[in-house]
Amino acid sequence: MILQTQAIYSQMVRSTSRWMEIPILIGFNLLLVASAYVSITLPFSPVPITGQSFGVLLIAMALGRVRATAIVAAYLMEGAAGLPVFAGGAFGAQHLVGPTGGYLIGFLAAAFMVGAMADKGWDRSYFRSIIAMTVGHAIIFACGIVWLAPFIPSEGLLAAGLTPFLLGTAIKTGLASFCLPTAWKAISRDDSH
Repeated sequence: MILQTQAIYSQMVRSTSRWMEIPILIGFNLLLVASAYVSITLPFSPVPITGQSFGVLLIAMALGRVRATAIVAAYLMEGAAGLPVFAGGAFGAQHLVGPTGGYLIGFLAAAFMVGAMADKGWDRSYFRSIIAMTVGHAIIFACGIVWLAPFIPSEGLLAAGLTPFLLGTAIKTGLASFCLPTAWKAISRDDSH
């Protein structure tokens, strides 16, 4: 009887903690949406400078592979369904197949990979978190440039899809690493996990 009661109590605690996840997931989804509204259009590129990769990588480092991938997947579905969540408030499935589609899909791949690195402890030091987020940015750029290639002449591909973003990438990586302990506090997690 005692073991059965303990099992029921344990199941109730797990169910309650799952419900407590919902505000955390919504909050991080809103962080990703807000980061998309930080958007600067470039006259020579169909790809804007945005804060999205900051949001994606901070979420991945703070929440790990499963939850971060779920948040980014939900974000992509929200935008495709018509919610104004993409860069500068853009929306629609055409953004997933247009020139910036590779970057958007790259967010999903980066959330998975960087989240997996966080799950393995890469989030526990400032230096390692910077390396993990640099890997994430490399994934985003690789997906983005490959996808962008049919839309841009090859001689201008890097000028339109990579080089204007490098300084911002370094700033966003440093800022996300700096914000990571605050993100842990928001989800009541410490670095001793």
